[in-house]
Amino acid sequence: MVPGGNTVAALGAWLCFEDEAGFSMTLPTARTWARRGHTPVIRVRGRSQRRISIAALACYKQGERSRVIYRPKRHVDHKRGGRRSFAWTDYRDLLIAAHHHQLGGPIVLVWDNLNVHKDARLRAFIDAHDWITCYFLPAYAPDLNPVEGIWSLLRRSSQSNTAFVDPDHLMRTLRHGLRQIQYRGELIDGCLAGTGLTTTTSRQQAQ
Repeated sequence: MVPGGNTVAALGAWLCFEDEAGFSMTLPTARTWARRGHTPVIRVRGRSQRRISIAALACYKQGERSRVIYRPKRHVDHKRGGRRSFAWTDYRDLLIAAHHHQLGGPIVLVWDNLNVHKDARLRAFIDAHDWITCYFLPAYAPDLNPVEGIWSLLRRSSQSNTAFVDPDHLMRTLRHGLRQIQYRGELIDGCLAGTGLTTTTSRQQAQ
């Protein structure tokens, strides 16, 4: 049973899980080959500093095709002191865009206990809008968040054994991979099934 399952049914709402992940130009090698006795080496220069973060919503509603809605953020160089994570305003804007432009209905939001998710300004925004209800997942339970499955699909399909030329190449590849997932609702449904949760039961910790 998902957190807020009863609320979803009562409101006729979309059930939206949120999570964020970081992607860098340092490739995660899956499988490769080389001549016996010769370890393959790919030289990179400072690529781990060129990071892209993505916040995503996996959205479910009975009778509707499941959806993934995301917002990317580029970090050029962490040594310059810039913020390397999403601000509360980024989450606010993601939720507004999802509600007004893509889902068109109430949202029951389920996410983890990240500090920024509990920012007083973000909580005030949520409390001030009746189209959004928020629940927190139990602590240290990423296995209950279907967006983790989205990240796994994205890394396997878009990053494995790929040497990125520049950050634009990485961004294009990630967007393409997410677009392919968006087109296949059964993959998004599979990520929810992989958590063992359904949209008809309730194990909740309300905000």
